[in-house]
Amino acid sequence: GKRGFRRGTVDRLAAYFGAAELRALAGSDVYWDRVVAIEARGDEDVYDLEVDGDHNFVADGLVVHNSHSAAYALLAYQTAYFKAHYPAAFMAANLSAVMDETDKVKELVEDSRAIGLTILGPDINAGNYRFEPVDARTIRYGLGAIKGSGSSAIERIVATRAEGGPFADLFDFCARVDKQVVNRRAAEALVRAGAFDALDPDRAKLAANVGRALEAAERAAAHAGQVSLFGGGADDARPAAEYIACRPWLERELLANEKLALGFYFSGHLFNGYAAEARRLAPTRLADLRAMQSGRDEPVRVAGIIVASRTMNTPRGRLGLIVLDDGTAQLEMRVFAELFDRKRPVLREDTLVFVLGRARYFDQREQLSFNVDDVMDLTEARARAAARLRVEFDGPLDLACFRNALVPFRVSNGNGGDGCRVIVHYCNGTGSAELLLSEDWRVRPDEALLTELRAQPKVRTAEIRYG
Repeated sequence: GKRGFRRGTVDRLAAYFGAAELRALAGSDVYWDRVVAIEARGDEDVYDLEVDGDHNFVADGLVVHNSHSAAYALLAYQTAYFKAHYPAAFMAANLSAVMDETDKVKELVEDSRAIGLTILGPDINAGNYRFEPVDARTIRYGLGAIKGSGSSAIERIVATRAEGGPFADLFDFCARVDKQVVNRRAAEALVRAGAFDALDPDRAKLAANVGRALEAAERAAAHAGQVSLFGGGADDARPAAEYIACRPWLERELLANEKLALGFYFSGHLFNGYAAEARRLAPTRLADLRAMQSGRDEPVRVAGIIVASRTMNTPRGRLGLIVLDDGTAQLEMRVFAELFDRKRPVLREDTLVFVLGRARYFDQREQLSFNVDDVMDLTEARARAAARLRVEFDGPLDLACFRNALVPFRVSNGNGGDGCRVIVHYCNGTGSAELLLSEDWRVRPDEALLTELRAQPKVRTAEIRYG
């Protein structure tokens, strides 16, 4: 529990070390007296604001001459001039200066778009290490800002391209680059970031074939220079591009992988894939909260993607903080400990959530606060809105397969509004009919169930219906 040394201890230390400074400290009449009272002796000016002639002034703790302010003014003028007349070059230079700091890159990309600039995505055949202006209003994304690439890998890629021309495809890329420098991790990061989109926009296929392309390149290198048994040199042709087929990424999968490579959603927003349905359940946009809630403290429901989640300790206990983004604005929200712990599985980054809470805008502080009362994921929000799952079949129905798909998502005993009713729309050459399954077959309206049903033969559509 000690927080310092007693006076006697300091005196003994001074004697032991022969330290005059410690001896003076131990003998002082100031440091060891107990404070009895603090009384004001009046007000006294501590700054002379009347400056006549040439004087020095203090800036950031440094005493500098008045000419210092003139230099700052000149730099401010020059910076504003470049931004106004050479916006692409100016913003490209700023982006290149902070390319290792994702948050700053994201902020500058948004600022660039806000002033009307176009940011072209990463391109393996057009991009260089740094961000570069293409014309007065266009910037090319710097390959060096892709996470997992590394400066040496990008420099080697650019040099290889300059020497042998543009890359034809993923297999050509893997055959030509130095695999000791440009490894699998770097190649996958480039694919996720969209650097191969100009060659092939199917990122899922490219990501699934990176290993195959690298193996083909290694086999070709091992056989390079070998002579044929029947005479003639070895075939110097690059390995043929033989891709294995795979399912294309959904938009949210593409954006999630893009965020892994770039640190943020560049080509779109994860909320866009849910916007149509989310706005039915929560019509209020985050950008509209300020005008709606000025001076008020009323409940409101909003929806968005969680882009950050953390906890902090306060004098009143632990507090959860989440940052919600719906493509129109971002807002930090406060979630108190009990609710945060209960909803922790839902409060994950890149998750769509529906938040019920109280928003209030304070005009004097120009601050919008939001206290969360409840949080729901899409499945729970659908169930609470009394949604129905409608499955449309075209032709003979495989009842066993359909039943097996529903069982894992079935709500036990059909309790309450936890699940939603199922409507089966069946049609054949004779006619069609819609059948509402019993309450016992309520199911959780989960995205995984929709995906499972849509993959079944004869299922034309599987969708959530409201009203």
